[in-house]
Amino acid sequence: MGFSQNIDKAKLDTYFDALSENNAFMGSVAIAKGNKIIYSKTVGFVDIEQDIKANSNSKYRIGSISKTFTAVLVLKAIEEKKLSLNQTIDKWFPSIENANTITIEHLLYHRSGLHNHMDEFVGLNLHTKPISEEEMIEVIVKGGSDFAPDTKMAYSNPNYILLSYILEKIYNKPFSKILKDKITTPIGLKNTYLEKEIRTSNHEVYSYIFLNKHWELAPELDVSQALGAGAITSTPTDLVLFSKALFKGKLISKKSLKKMQTFKNHYGMGIFQMPFYDKIGVGHTGGIDGFNSILAYFPAGDISFSYTSNGMNFNGNDISIAILSAVYNKPFEIPTFTTYELTDEELNQYIGVYSSKQLPLKITITNKNNQLFGQGTGQPSFPLEAIEKDKFDCKQAGIVVEFNPINKTMILKQGGSVF
Repeated sequence: MGFSQNIDKAKLDTYFDALSENNAFMGSVAIAKGNKIIYSKTVGFVDIEQDIKANSNSKYRIGSISKTFTAVLVLKAIEEKKLSLNQTIDKWFPSIENANTITIEHLLYHRSGLHNHMDEFVGLNLHTKPISEEEMIEVIVKGGSDFAPDTKMAYSNPNYILLSYILEKIYNKPFSKILKDKITTPIGLKNTYLEKEIRTSNHEVYSYIFLNKHWELAPELDVSQALGAGAITSTPTDLVLFSKALFKGKLISKKSLKKMQTFKNHYGMGIFQMPFYDKIGVGHTGGIDGFNSILAYFPAGDISFSYTSNGMNFNGNDISIAILSAVYNKPFEIPTFTTYELTDEELNQYIGVYSSKQLPLKITITNKNNQLFGQGTGQPSFPLEAIEKDKFDCKQAGIVVEFNPINKTMILKQGGSVF
């Protein structure tokens, strides 16, 4: 089946209303065919405490979708002969390990080997503090290299943080100004920019994490920690217009666009492949603090879609599938939510450390304030909601856990695998 000329907007509305009413999703959605927005929807709040509801003009941090913008800026700089793909980074960062062999192309493709410190920083809330370029380089130097350049691909934020610094050096301007001059002003994006802190007065939204059966305010990334790796603010409407301009050759040349879409390990330059049935889209996802987002372009039907979320208690991939199913006339279900109330004493019977020969890590189950949490060795914890007797799920991670308290065993299901 191809593109549906009459997208079922009523069913999509029902889908997002169901998510919103069950504290599964706060955010904004836009679908475009070419330049025309064919569906948009916003649910949730800018600021829960102040009871400020979000609307179509609300602006969200887009996390790593920022990398797509940064890749475009780097390719524009190459077209302007200010950089080259095979240029090494020792000219700017001589203290970084392998700087004399890491190239601009390696950074774009996440093939530099540089250690990704961001997960460690987020775990310690260090990402909320301002950081200078000199301090960030020290962090990257200390992190060292996980593998020799171009021997494999491993997603690492320092690649795009360094590209942001390089852009600032070659243009002698802050990243925010380069973004404005080279992308947002030329194609008319009015709600896409890089700013220092979240301002609800400008309809920029706070982000939230669903804990203890209510939304709790998430920490706030300091933009100096991420720049073009993850700190841009936007709206889904702006994002689909950016997608249209990019893939129709209005931002970079056909040659650059072809290079950007040359994939290694399914990853291009600031984009990766996104399959849906027999169709292949390209785009990027983003996640920082309580923000989650996606931007995708599918040539079949000339479709772009984006959602930006400031509160996610559901599996984001399922949301993307529902959107694409509505677009391409495939069946999709309205999610149902069941709640199952348990006392502290009942929850405590599941507490313990669980191990399996199938998994290299142990799963620790704890009870905090009448809420179960699971945590893999060296991983962030995830909340577990009771859905029936001895059965819990974490919808955001797509995890289902079934306990047998008598045998003190647990079955964990995720992504079609059973442990």
